[in-house]
Amino acid sequence: MRYLLAGALLGGGWLFAAAAIDAACPSYTDYSAEPHGPYSVGASRIPSMRPAVQCRTFQSAAVERAIEDVTAAIADPDWKQLFANIFPNTLDTTVAWHDSNATGPFTFLVTGDITAQWIRDSANQLLPYVPYAGRDAGLARLVLGLVNMQAEELLGNPFGNAFQPPPRSGLRPAENGIAVDLEVVPPFDNATVFEAKFEIDSFASFLQISTAYWRATGSHAFVASPAWAPAVARILDIARQLQQPTYVDGKLTAPLVEYTRLTDVASETQFGGGRGNPVRRTGMVRTLFRPSDDAAILPFLVPANAFLAVELQGLGEMLQEIAALPSLAAEALALAREIRAGVWRFGTVVHPTHGRVFAYEVDGYGSVLVMDDANGPALLSLPYLGFVAADDPVYQNTRRMVLSPDNPWYFAGPYIHGVGSPHTGFSKVWPMAVAMQGLTSTSRAEVRECLRQLKASTSGLGLIHESVSVADEADYTRSWFAWANSLTSQLVIDAVARFPGIL
Repeated sequence: MRYLLAGALLGGGWLFAAAAIDAACPSYTDYSAEPHGPYSVGASRIPSMRPAVQCRTFQSAAVERAIEDVTAAIADPDWKQLFANIFPNTLDTTVAWHDSNATGPFTFLVTGDITAQWIRDSANQLLPYVPYAGRDAGLARLVLGLVNMQAEELLGNPFGNAFQPPPRSGLRPAENGIAVDLEVVPPFDNATVFEAKFEIDSFASFLQISTAYWRATGSHAFVASPAWAPAVARILDIARQLQQPTYVDGKLTAPLVEYTRLTDVASETQFGGGRGNPVRRTGMVRTLFRPSDDAAILPFLVPANAFLAVELQGLGEMLQEIAALPSLAAEALALAREIRAGVWRFGTVVHPTHGRVFAYEVDGYGSVLVMDDANGPALLSLPYLGFVAADDPVYQNTRRMVLSPDNPWYFAGPYIHGVGSPHTGFSKVWPMAVAMQGLTSTSRAEVRECLRQLKASTSGLGLIHESVSVADEADYTRSWFAWANSLTSQLVIDAVARFPGIL
């Protein structure tokens, strides 16, 4: 089956016209900004925000059955409707191109109102569906298509964080509006790369969706595809090079990757002529940008390194189990050990109030940045990522710090309280951070409170926003943000399973 959506930029959003959906379907950017009936019968009157069946970009029988199963376990009519809106949102609205031919498949996902495929976002958008891939061949090929597409993208430019649709899709590239006065080493072609803000969590996300697909389906044929193994080899080589210090014997080392831009927004360019602030060797891998696409201040981003260590370990274990690429397996496992050791040795600090905590960023010289950002991977998400157990003492100390005013990016208001981000400014909480708080909590009461806040944060639109003002629910960014919808769906599924009757 082939889903080819020819996109046209209209009225600030994308109108997709193809054989797979009705040509008259409205832009979901516009559709998601207004509530639609019928409404739930609960106090919140959650609207129905799924597009009409003929306007959905991908359909899965397994996902539809999962919606029925989960909502059957929910008594709250508002949450029944909200879950039905958000769980299928990625499939309903973001599959811009899915080519399931004999040489594929390939899948290109948009994030929402931004018409490019972020490596990190697209992996997280599909992760909630991976458990169902073993019972739905079409869904399995959709996920496999993303693995293949990301491998091709990263092999073409491993320093890109977001990519344009491939020419064979028939979709025209989107303008990112930042090409003027932008200097990136190595250079990139805006016809294929949407944005080249190097982020090491892109590497980890690609490995994560690859191994998750293998675990869910038992299939590892993708390992022999033309791009996958070469992309993995390139990732390992780059990670090794980015472990190197800024100076060796007093001499400046080659930067490998640089990013500078003429801008009045400090987080849109990098220090040190684009190479980032100096580092000493720690075993960790340096990055230029955070998952928020904001510039890292200290180049060793601790949660991203923790994520990379976990996924390199998973990569090595998969390759060992399927008896493939033994040299890559050994290298991945060795690198995972070095990064993990570096996180524990250099990535923690004694906080004056909370004791030993994980720092957000470090440089190996002793400089540390103590904070957390809502965008994942984050310190709050370390158990979710698999780096530590939820009851780890250092994590628990970190969690108390992150979820308090001792985190400079923690905000509280009358209806929501949680972690925000420099990316969206002061006094804005990201609902996905509230969802992550619930996913990493062992307390029924805390999870219930997270669910209450999430339901209160939809601005009457029945979808999960990127950020919301702590003072005004109507002040939000992005009505259509597929990753936030997917992550909140994971919390609902998890909460219903762990705490029966919680909703």
